[in-house]
Amino acid sequence: MRNARMLAISLGLASALQLGGCAVGSDYRPPETPKAVKEPFHEAPAAGVSSASPASSKWWQLYSDPTLSRLIEDAFRYNTDIRVAVANLRAARAELSEARAGRLPTTELSASYSRNRVGADQVGPAAGFAAGSTGGAGTSGPDHQDFDLFQAGFDASYELDVFGRVSRSIEAARGDSEEAQAVLDGVRISIAAQVAQSYADACAAAVQADVARETARLVGDTRDLTRRLMEAGRGTQRDVEQANVLLEQSNAQVPGFEGERRAQLYALATLTGRPPADIDAEAAACRSVPKVKVEIPVGEGGSLLARRPDVRAAERKLAADTARIGVATASLFPTVTLLGSVSLGAPKAGDIGKGASFGYSFGPLISWTFPNFAVASARIREARAGSDASLARFQGTILTALRETEQALARYSAALGQNAALARAADSAQRAADQTKQRFDLGRDNFLVLLVAEQNRAVARQALAQSDTKVADLQVSLFKALGGGWENAPPPVDVPPLPVQIGSAK
Repeated sequence: MRNARMLAISLGLASALQLGGCAVGSDYRPPETPKAVKEPFHEAPAAGVSSASPASSKWWQLYSDPTLSRLIEDAFRYNTDIRVAVANLRAARAELSEARAGRLPTTELSASYSRNRVGADQVGPAAGFAAGSTGGAGTSGPDHQDFDLFQAGFDASYELDVFGRVSRSIEAARGDSEEAQAVLDGVRISIAAQVAQSYADACAAAVQADVARETARLVGDTRDLTRRLMEAGRGTQRDVEQANVLLEQSNAQVPGFEGERRAQLYALATLTGRPPADIDAEAAACRSVPKVKVEIPVGEGGSLLARRPDVRAAERKLAADTARIGVATASLFPTVTLLGSVSLGAPKAGDIGKGASFGYSFGPLISWTFPNFAVASARIREARAGSDASLARFQGTILTALRETEQALARYSAALGQNAALARAADSAQRAADQTKQRFDLGRDNFLVLLVAEQNRAVARQALAQSDTKVADLQVSLFKALGGGWENAPPPVDVPPLPVQIGSAK
C-alpha cells in the first residue's frame, strides 16, 4: 500500500507539472501579406494573357503537344534532381519522427549472468562466509566465496515537457519537413521548365535549320539561273559570284542550328533520367516551335503566392526558426525527468521472479545549469538572429516572386508584338521576292534587284524563326514565374544505376 501511494503521488506530481507547464518562446504567427499583393498584376492587361482565371496547374498541356507532355511526365519520374529532393524530404520527415519520439518515455531492457568471487578481506572478518566455501592455506576459515548471479532489469525515463523544449523541437522539425516538401515542389517546377525550354529550343533550331536550307535552295535556283543567263550573254560572272555569296551564307547557318538542336536533345535526355546519347525519337522529329494558341491564365498576386513553392519554403523556414528560439530559451530552465527502474536478481535462475529477487526505484530527477547561462543566452541570440534573417528572406521572396512575374509578363507581351510584326514582314518579303523573281525572268528587273529581294526574304524568315523561339522561351519563363506545375506530380521511380564505367581496366 505504501508503495502504491508513493507511485500515485509521483504520477500526480508529474501530471501537475505537465499541465502547468508552458512552452517558452514566441508562438508563431504567419506574417501578414500586404493588401497590394492580392491585387491584379500591373502587366495583366497585356496581350496574350488573362487574369480572369487562375494559372494552370499543368501549364504544358496548353501547348497541345503530346510529346512535350510525355517528356515532362518522364522527368517527374526519373530526373535525378527530383529524386535527390525526394530523399531530402524523407530525411526531414525522419527527423520529425525523431523529434516526436521525445514525447515518449525512453526504456531499456537488460539481462545478465555473472560468476562472482568475494574475498574475506573485502567484507571484513566479522562478515564470515557460508559453510562449504573454499578455505585458504594457513587460515582458520574460508578466504573467499564464489556464487552465481542472474539479473534482469527494466529502466524507464520520461522528460516532462514543463517549459516546452520538446514541443518547440517538434514545431521546428515540422517546419523543416514542410520546407523540404516546398523545395521538392520548386525543383519539379524548375525541371518542367527546363524540359519545356530544351524541347522548344530543339524544335526551334530544327525550324531555323530548315529555313536556312530552304533559303539556300531558293538562292541556289537563282544562282543557277544567273549562270545560264551569263552563258547566254545576259549576265556577268560577278552576278554569279554574288549569288554564290548569298548561297554559302545560307549554307553556313545550317551546321550551327543542327549542332544546337542536338545539344538540346542531349539535355532533354539527361533531364528525363537517361544517358545523353539516348535521344528521344519524337523530340528529334519535331519541326515546329510549340505555341500556346490561347490566352495564358495568370490569376492575381494572392494566388501566385499560394502557388510559388519558394514562398511557401521561406514561410516554413521562418516558422521553424521561430520555434528554435523556444528550444534555445528552454535551456535556461530546469529539465525535469521521471526515472523508474525494476530489477530482478538471484543466485539461481529459477529464483528469478520470486519476491526476494524483486527491487525497484522511482522518482524525479531535476537538472539545471544554473547559474551558468552564458551558453544558453548565446544560443538564444543566435536563434533570434536566424529568425530575423528568415523573416527578411521571406519578405524578399515575396518581392522576387512579384518582380519575376511582372517582368515575365512585360517581356512576353513585347515579344508577342514583335513576333506579329516580324510575321507580317516575312509575308511581305516573300511576296516581294516572288514578284521580283517573275520580273527578273521577264527581263524587267536586273540581278541586283533580285539579289536584294532574296536577301531581304532570308533575313525576314530567319528573324521570324528567332522570334518564334524567343516567344516560346518567354512563355516557359512566364509559366515558371507563375509557380504552377508541381500539383499532382507523379512520384519518382527508383531506377538502377547507369552502366557508366570511369577509367579503363588494365
